[in-house]
Amino acid sequence: MPFLTVNELGFLLESAISTRSLLFGRAAHAHILRTLQIPLPPSLSNHLINMYSKLDLPNAAHLVLLQTPSQSRSVVTWTALISGHVQNGHFTPALLHFSRMRTEGIYPNDFTFPCAFKASASLRLPVVGKQLHALALKAAQIFDSFVGCSCFDMYMKTGLRNEATKLFDEMPERSIAMWNANISNAVLDGKPKTAVDVFIQFRRIGGKPDPITFCIFLNACSDASYLELGRQLHGYVIRSGFDRNLSVCNGLIDFYGKCKEVEGARMIFDDMEKRNVVSWCSLISAYEQNYEEENACGMFLEGRKEGVEPTDFMVSSVISACAGMAALEFGRSIHALAVKACVEGNVFVGSALVDMYGKCGSIEDSKQAFYEIPERNLVSWNAMIGSYAHQGLADMALALFQDMMSSGQVVPNYVTLVCVLSACSRAGAVKMGMEIFESMKEKFQIQPGTEHYACVVDLLGRAGMVEHAYEFIKKMPIRPTISIWGALLNACRVYKKPELGKIAANKLFELDPKDSGNHVLLSNLFASTGRWEEADLVRKEMKDVGIKKGAGYSWITVKNKVHIFQAKDSSHEMNSKIQEMLAKLGNDMKAAGYVPDIGFALFDVEEEEKMTEVGYHSEKIALAFGLIVIPAGVPIRITKNLRICGDCHSAFKFISGIVGREIIVRDNNRFHRFKDRQCSCRDYW
Repeated sequence: MPFLTVNELGFLLESAISTRSLLFGRAAHAHILRTLQIPLPPSLSNHLINMYSKLDLPNAAHLVLLQTPSQSRSVVTWTALISGHVQNGHFTPALLHFSRMRTEGIYPNDFTFPCAFKASASLRLPVVGKQLHALALKAAQIFDSFVGCSCFDMYMKTGLRNEATKLFDEMPERSIAMWNANISNAVLDGKPKTAVDVFIQFRRIGGKPDPITFCIFLNACSDASYLELGRQLHGYVIRSGFDRNLSVCNGLIDFYGKCKEVEGARMIFDDMEKRNVVSWCSLISAYEQNYEEENACGMFLEGRKEGVEPTDFMVSSVISACAGMAALEFGRSIHALAVKACVEGNVFVGSALVDMYGKCGSIEDSKQAFYEIPERNLVSWNAMIGSYAHQGLADMALALFQDMMSSGQVVPNYVTLVCVLSACSRAGAVKMGMEIFESMKEKFQIQPGTEHYACVVDLLGRAGMVEHAYEFIKKMPIRPTISIWGALLNACRVYKKPELGKIAANKLFELDPKDSGNHVLLSNLFASTGRWEEADLVRKEMKDVGIKKGAGYSWITVKNKVHIFQAKDSSHEMNSKIQEMLAKLGNDMKAAGYVPDIGFALFDVEEEEKMTEVGYHSEKIALAFGLIVIPAGVPIRITKNLRICGDCHSAFKFISGIVGREIIVRDNNRFHRFKDRQCSCRDYW
């Protein structure tokens, strides 16, 4: 390599930073050592310190600093070292170097102060931040727009709101960055209304928003579901000429998605001249958050066709969509793609995989995904505990909760205790469940919410303590919700308590008069206790007020094709084979001692007709099809949009033993894993 000037060598070192090439930077450093004498020119030392600190080699940067004579060290030298540490998250060493710089009598400049303020804010050290503020004031730099903005941001992030407000008011000229910091911190503090007020104040003084301002304001609107206000901003965006700005368009997609206006999000996406990976992620997330899982998966596939590389956020959103649809096979293909893209170790992707496999009934895969997460967070633990609980593996859920508590890594939150109480309910652990519930406020500092109360009602109801559950509801400090009365009504159905069930049902009719499920549940309760006249009366009332019971569907996925069935369905191309299989299963079950539970025919007709009625429910037809086309040894997975009926539940237990297969049914209430004539729900469905 020919002889290069100091400026040219400095350019090489800066190129190493911009290309993130440590190898190139070391080669340039080696050339410097071969061609120049020690000590190096100060400017070259500064370049080397800047390169090593920015490329996250703090020890090498510090070594170069030590080799630089103290008289050659300037504020540029120290700022290069400090900024590199801050950029790479080494906040404590950054403040230590700042202190050493002051020991050498060097005053920080307008680049050093923002780095130091950021370090103190990240470490939540308001005392250090105040000392820096005093130093900046003494150096007459606090009113510099960058220094003042970073100081303001430090006060907001360390919780010193009054100091932040005072500084904001004292600034002679507030830059757009400072206004953005003010609005942004209000959003981060969970105060969207304050953020809106600050934005309005900014506009009243003639401030002109930039793309960052628009994006922050849209976050405030989406957090508070200010749909109309966000639409007004959208109009202002168009008038201001920012409607083609990529970041603003992405913000609009996110805003409309979170405000449940998916069509608006799609319109923005379709009108964009240029899209990036954030655009695709935002729209996929919008679909997933609004329960349009098929569209979310469709957009993901469309993006892949256009060459969009999957990110951790995109993959986690699509996996969540697969969980919502119980699309196990597609979820597995996304898992494979995540491994190929090297994002499966990301905690959000890993947690989504745990949740997806759990909701698809593949608990072993869920467990494996959980233990493969390098660093688990609270979401990971909640997903695994919830998966165990929903699968009826309550003992394992409670054991995992104990492991989480003993690990000391995370602290339970609201969702954790919902999962744990649900597990206690399914395990019949009344004493443990009540102890956890009663100690929530004292032990975990969590105020019980409606979900926790619903779990306790379910806990007592499952244990047969139905009257106790009703007394618990009457003593609750909050107004009972649909889920609470629903848990009581279900307990009344299982333990055949029609009078108490009538009370729960009437409360449900008041809260949600249009929900057919509550009427059907009460009708089923009356029918199962032989009170046909009252069952018919409930159905007549449904008809009179225009409430229609949703049609029951069961579906099963085979080779990426979904097969859907209804009761008495004969439209399938393999109908003749399905009917043969149903007849064979009926004979085998009869020989094994199975007697149809005709109470679930739900019609006051002759006994023989009732037996025919329950024999052709949609889930039985789906099972017969699955037994024909799915190879032996592979679990049969069926999804139903309504609750599985009691007769089908009993029949599936018999069939699992007769055919020696594992049958997993996901209905609109829970999972049922049938194996060896047993069900994971312990017959409380």
